Amino acid sequence: MDLNPSNVAAASHPEADRPPEHSAGLDRLLVSLSSRSPESLAVTLNNLNLAFPSPGDGHGVLVATPDFSAAVPPGTTYPNLRLMQYAPAAASITNRFLTAADFLNAFTMMQEPKASACLVLGADADALSPGSIFSLANTVLDGTIDLAVPYYQIGPHQGLVNSAILYPVTRTLFGTLPRFPLAIDLGLSYRMAERVANSGQRFSSTAATEAILWPVAEAAVAHFAMTEVDTGPYSAQPAPADLNALLTQILGSLFSDVEAKASYWQRVRPVRPARAMPATPPPSEGWPDVTPMLEAFRIAYTNLAEIWALVLPPNSLLGLKHLSLMPPDRFHMADALWVRIVYDFMLAYRQRTINRGHLLGALTPLYLAWVASHIILAVGGIPPEQHIQELAATFENDKAYLVSRWRWPDRFNP
Repeated sequence: MDLNPSNVAAASHPEADRPPEHSAGLDRLLVSLSSRSPESLAVTLNNLNLAFPSPGDGHGVLVATPDFSAAVPPGTTYPNLRLMQYAPAAASITNRFLTAADFLNAFTMMQEPKASACLVLGADADALSPGSIFSLANTVLDGTIDLAVPYYQIGPHQGLVNSAILYPVTRTLFGTLPRFPLAIDLGLSYRMAERVANSGQRFSSTAATEAILWPVAEAAVAHFAMTEVDTGPYSAQPAPADLNALLTQILGSLFSDVEAKASYWQRVRPVRPARAMPATPPPSEGWPDVTPMLEAFRIAYTNLAEIWALVLPPNSLLGLKHLSLMPPDRFHMADALWVRIVYDFMLAYRQRTINRGHLLGALTPLYLAWVASHIILAVGGIPPEQHIQELAATFENDKAYLVSRWRWPDRFNP
């Protein structure tokens, strides 16, 4: 069965930064905050207070936080909010990503106030303007949308794991449009919150604090309506992270979810984006130096060749050999090569060709080579978003390769 494009809309909210007027139905909304620093909590609560003007009846928006002791410093009030403390069903940690624990906590808290919709806001929600928060909430309160996903306006060299893998893979396999399928702030209808919570119940309380869920894929499989909400410029600066550990966490979760939903995505045809992506200006601080990325790739080509040979077919290995010999000023990884690399690593993850941790670690230098190639294209005048959309189209056009190898894994073995 094909995914109906009408079930996946794209919404733009150009007035996201304008103070909102009161909207009916806010008494049916729950805002669930994950644990965060006192400074971040204060900014988030102030933005929530501005986002949801109270009609004066004392029924402000219900906001749940595990950090209640720091929520209201002396002399501070939030007249438009009703604050409540919760003890997480699984002790949620400060994580850049929403985990199974966050969704389990949110759905549990929706029961007593009989909330019909929920905002689940990640640790960097203080970067969202009051208007953006209001737009996310209003989108799921109207009763027609089950999942509201932000469209973050970020810099051209930010979020490249999303651009290189998460967005094109999710768009190709699940026929979805959101540019950020691993968004860290979401609007959920009651049935969407229930579905994601049920998905999260397969993890133990300990594992739930780390397990990343994929609401966009869940909504697609359930044929729930989803939309993007323009949330304007996004200023959050994530703390530096170990790239290898980050890719292992994110891609391990993505590849596992793809494996669990294989019976669905093998029947879904790609859906082309309905919205034009805005152009992103060059970074004010200049483009990153690609020299360390290229050096990491060339070292890996020497040290990881035997592991790559267990995962990649001869044509891809030949392509990597050519890349290793290219001078920096002409370095370019073809989209077709990168697509096959991602698909073959996904297949090796499923087949457990090698230890999964070692497998995903072996992908890291290949990802760095893609990033270097992407930046070199941008410096040369190719609009970054144009390249991302062309890459996503290449993923779609080569989906038959993944489906064939998934069903008959030995057919293309050398």
